[in-house]
Formats: sequence, C-alpha cells, structure tokens
Amino acid sequence: MLQTFDERNSDILVNINGELIHRNEAGISPFDSAVQGGDAVWEGLRVYDGKIFRLARHLERLRSSALALAFAEIPSVDSIKTEIKRTLEANNMTDNAHIRLTLTRGVKLTSGMDPRLNTAGPTLIVLAEHKEPVYDKSGLSLITSSVRRPSPDVLDPKIHHCNLIQSILAKIEANHAGADDAVMLDSRGFVAETNATHLFIVEGGTVTTSRLVACPEGITREVVLGLCRDNDIPHDVRDISLTEVYRAGETFCTGTMGELAPVTQVDGRTIGGGETGPGTQRLAKLFDACVAAEAEPVLD
Repeated sequence: MLQTFDERNSDILVNINGELIHRNEAGISPFDSAVQGGDAVWEGLRVYDGKIFRLARHLERLRSSALALAFAEIPSVDSIKTEIKRTLEANNMTDNAHIRLTLTRGVKLTSGMDPRLNTAGPTLIVLAEHKEPVYDKSGLSLITSSVRRPSPDVLDPKIHHCNLIQSILAKIEANHAGADDAVMLDSRGFVAETNATHLFIVEGGTVTTSRLVACPEGITREVVLGLCRDNDIPHDVRDISLTEVYRAGETFCTGTMGELAPVTQVDGRTIGGGETGPGTQRLAKLFDACVAAEAEPVLD
C-alpha cells in the first residue's frame, strides 16, 4: 500500500503560525523543537462536506498531549479552529481532505533538548491535502513487526507525540514483506495496534479490541466502541494474542486516515473467509451514518 500523489496538492498553501505559504516555500526553523528532537504533538483530521468529524475530541487530545509535555503555551481551541478554516478556504478544500495538525514546543535560542532553551513558541502547522481514505476497503494484509510498542512506564501512549520512529521501523518491515502494514505487540506479546491504526477482531459476534496499555487513545476506536454500545453489539476491551487474530472470523483496523478497513490476511494466514465480514460491514455503515450526523461544521 503506497499513497499516490494527487495533482491538486501541487500548489497547496501550508499554514505556519497563521502565515499561508506555498508548499515549496514552507519551512520551519532548524532550531524548532520538532526538528531538534521530535518535541511536538499532532492530530489527523478528516474533512467531510465542509465538516470535520470529532474535531472537539481531536483538539482535546492535542491539548492533553501538550500539557503532558509541559508546553509553556498552548493555542486556544478557537484560534486553532480559525487557522483550520483559513487553510481550508485558501486551498478551496471542502470534502475528501485530510489535515495534519502539528503543534511544536517552538523555537530554541540554541540547539539542545532543554525546554528552557525555547524562547519563541509554540509553532502551529496546519497542513491540508486533498486525500481520499488511504486504505484498500477490499482487504489489507498485515505482518507482525519485531518492533514493540512501549508501555506507560517507558513512554505513555496517551501522549500523541511526533516521535514516530517505532512506527516507521515497523512500516519498513511491512514494506519489505510486501504487506500493507504491520501489527505491533506490547512488551508482553499481546497485540497493541498496527504501525498506524487500531486493530479489532470479531469472533462469535463479539467485537474486541486491545486495552489502552501500549496504544494511543484512538478517536475512531472510541467511535466504534460507542457504536457497539448504542446498537447492542457485543464488544470487549481486553488483551488479545496473535493466535486470536489468526483464528478470528473478522479483523478490521480503524483510524482517521483510513476510517474502517477490513484485514483479510495476517502473517500469511487468511482471516475468516478472506473478505469483508458482516460485522465489519455493519460497523462501517454505522460509522458513515455517525459522520454524516455528527461532523462539526468548519466552513460557512
């Protein structure tokens, strides 16, 4: 699975601290905390017909992550919404767009990891692109990565930080194996998530996903669990072993970039019947209806 370039993105304008700049001219200081040490937090947002799904929840998670990293200053929700709207309008984007929202600690007076060196900040980057959901809805293939997800005693996954080296290493393994993505285990050998999404299995009519031990507080994950509660679909949140994934009737992954996407192969094993199962289909329809009903307007 390799994303393709959309020619409509050739001349997009990127918003950096309120300044809209052509993608080829946009840049941040080499002294910015994101460059110096990945000292930044981020969110992915999807635009549907002038609306953004779960925008308030995404901005809440951004603020929570910045607080955990002791950022000296965090932009207000209203100011971030204003810059998102300005960016979408400047790029004439109303639908099928993806936003990468990044907040860094800011700029340092000299290189170094000490946050006391930061003299200007934070840096807010709003990168909006024309982009369809990135996953193949006919079925994904996964392999299990040798790279593990850390537990909270190493690095709390509730911090949605920009240091994504572990995910990149796992993705490299998936690429070399010819798979779409990689399953990542926690330090005990249970399923955490993939390198980019949360993972669900369906067995005996019950929808199950991993505990928040070594995976982030996924917003699409939250939505799926809420849909299960609201529609009387049996569900569980617990430790999942790879054996349970291999023998599951259905497996699917969730995320803002790809919504709900079925997984039909893991480590060479065909999952269920090798196609999108009825439980996944039902939840995908419920998810689409939820987006249509609850996405927050951002464009007039």
